[in-house]
Amino acid sequence: MLKRLLITLALLSPVTLQAADLRIVATTNSMGALASAVGGERIALTVLAPPDRDAHFLQAKPSMMRDLRRADLVVSVGAQLEAGWLPVAVKRSANRDIQPGQPGHFEAAEHVDLLDVGETGAGHVHASGNPHFNLDPRAMRAVLPALAERLADIDPAGASAYRENAATAITRIENRMPQWQARVEKAPGAVFHHADTRYLMDWLDLPTLGYLEPTPGVPPTARHIGGLADSLAGTDGVIIHAPYYSERGPAKLANQLDWPVEQLYTEPDAPTLDAWIELIDAWVAALARPST
Repeated sequence: MLKRLLITLALLSPVTLQAADLRIVATTNSMGALASAVGGERIALTVLAPPDRDAHFLQAKPSMMRDLRRADLVVSVGAQLEAGWLPVAVKRSANRDIQPGQPGHFEAAEHVDLLDVGETGAGHVHASGNPHFNLDPRAMRAVLPALAERLADIDPAGASAYRENAATAITRIENRMPQWQARVEKAPGAVFHHADTRYLMDWLDLPTLGYLEPTPGVPPTARHIGGLADSLAGTDGVIIHAPYYSERGPAKLANQLDWPVEQLYTEPDAPTLDAWIELIDAWVAALARPST
């Protein structure tokens, strides 16, 4: 009962942790997980995007601008993920410290080796690179030291704490990576809604067997589902999609292939490293399901 209550509270946005010295605003729970892991008790954290919403399609709200106006640092995914709403909210916040190019403006994507740079047909349209790296432990690990240094620049008194916290978080992630990889060693692959799992599958060296979207942003059609079913007939796999997408397409494909269907969010239910690790646990378990 307590866990359910905590999850319910985590789905309410914005999420604010205890008050502290530095005020950090993260755009998603994944970015919040990095911030809380590095910042520890020296920060107060607010997250703008609820984990049960697609962060592409939020709207700049007065509450966002209020939180950004008071922020010392904004931690975003970058690579145009929040392009439809964050630039407007940051500009209207009238907070000079968090404008692009200022120390208070941190884009995690700048510290990640992005995939699909210049491509526009892999399930999303992001010419600057696929921004959905939050399910890739390699990428999240790479952001941690960069974020620690940025916090150290803003708050020199906490520099040693930030660097130590980042090192601890990196160790936690690295210790889990072999376990996750071993769990899916014989997994056959999966069909997804679109390419927000691109980094996850690249890291696990698993095949993406198809996308439910015929083209980026276009809902599944009966013809497309039929074509996927024909091409995958006689094979094994799993269909995984976020709960905020229609279940009709996945259900139809699953019925034709006799495959299991899993519903998983791509964001942790809380802005903590523990919650992010639990999210990767869930994705790994779903991918391993047909092979167990």
